[in-house]
Amino acid sequence: MALSEKDLENMGEMMVQKFKTIYDPEIPVDIYELGLIYDAFVNAEGQAKVLMTLTSPNCPVAESLPNEVRTKVEEIEGITEAEVEITFDPPWDRDMMSEEAKFELGML
Repeated sequence: MALSEKDLENMGEMMVQKFKTIYDPEIPVDIYELGLIYDAFVNAEGQAKVLMTLTSPNCPVAESLPNEVRTKVEEIEGITEAEVEITFDPPWDRDMMSEEAKFELGML
């Protein structure tokens, strides 16, 4: 069964809520506010794709963090599968963090 436009809009909001429950273990801020999520979408068949980055190519959670993102996204009702792609283009930097994250880390 294909998802409606309304369902797809809700999926985006639900994905953001899931991203906000995932933390980089070295930084006490969630991956969404850190700016690690570059793009996320769901098609009408419920297949999700997340394009994200890591704080550095040598990030100690390079293996586990994408798997955690995939698992959390697949928990959303209506999503049949999720793919997580890691990119370093553009490379992450502190300017990608939200104001909330910068405040949390004492950078404002």
